[in-house]
Parts: sequence; C-alpha cells; structure tokens
Amino acid sequence: MAKVLSAGIIVVSRSRGGCRYLLLRAYSYWDFPKGLVRAGEEPLEAARRELEEETGLSVVEFSWGLGFRETMPYGRGKVARYYVAETAETRVVLPVSEELGRPEHHEYRWVSPGEAGVLLAHRVRPILDWAAGLTGCGTRSSPGGKAVGGG
Repeated sequence: MAKVLSAGIIVVSRSRGGCRYLLLRAYSYWDFPKGLVRAGEEPLEAARRELEEETGLSVVEFSWGLGFRETMPYGRGKVARYYVAETAETRVVLPVSEELGRPEHHEYRWVSPGEAGVLLAHRVRPILDWAAGLTGCGTRSSPGGKAVGGG
C-alpha cells in the first residue's frame, strides 16, 4: 500500500503562563493543524498552507529548526508528518471550506502540554513528547507508539 502523506505544524505560543499548543477538533478527534500533501508540493510547504487554510495563522517561526517527526501508518496507509513552530499570533479563525461549505474543524483550543496529552489520539502522543522535548515545554503524555522522522 502506498504511503499517503499529510503534513502539519505543531504551533507553540509561549508566554509568562507557559507553553500552549494549538489543537483543532473535527467531530470528537483532536489533532494539530495538518492536511494532505498535494502532488509536486513539498511537505513543509503543505504544512504552512494547511495551517493558514485551517486557522488563518500565517506568521510562524521555526525556532527549533526544520526537523520533523512522522506517525506510524494509520487508516489506509496514511502517515502524518509534523514540524514545530512558534507564533505570537493567538487569534485563530476557522474559515469555511469551499469543498465542505462549512469550517473543516468544529473547535480550536490553545492548551497546556498536559491538556494536549489528554486530548490527542494515542498515535500522536509520541509526536507531542518529541515536540515537548524540542521546545522545553513539558507534557504528561502516555508512552506508546514510535516517532520516526528526520531533518
């Protein structure tokens, strides 16, 4: 089965109150902003495009470099690749998708690392742990799964 790649960005907002991660909810499922990489598109380019399309956020800095981690395959061979960036922007909009006629996501939240560990699906928790280690933001995520990647 061919690998279907989606790419996203773990967006971090740092303030005196600590680190916050941006999560999006579609139905009962929470995840970081991400979407499918189009033919001929670089994954980082896709991740930036998806972030802006899904949240309106366009100003992010890759303060920790362009490294990434990928989930283990899930669904029908899909793999999600995540980069980590920070932003000072915290105003999020959930624009209406032309394809769906409604916003792609039902809700967004800026959450603490511990809250992210509770809300995220099991397969994404190793990615959260990697990002927490990279950024210095703590997490209480459960162990499990395997993070792979390069960069």
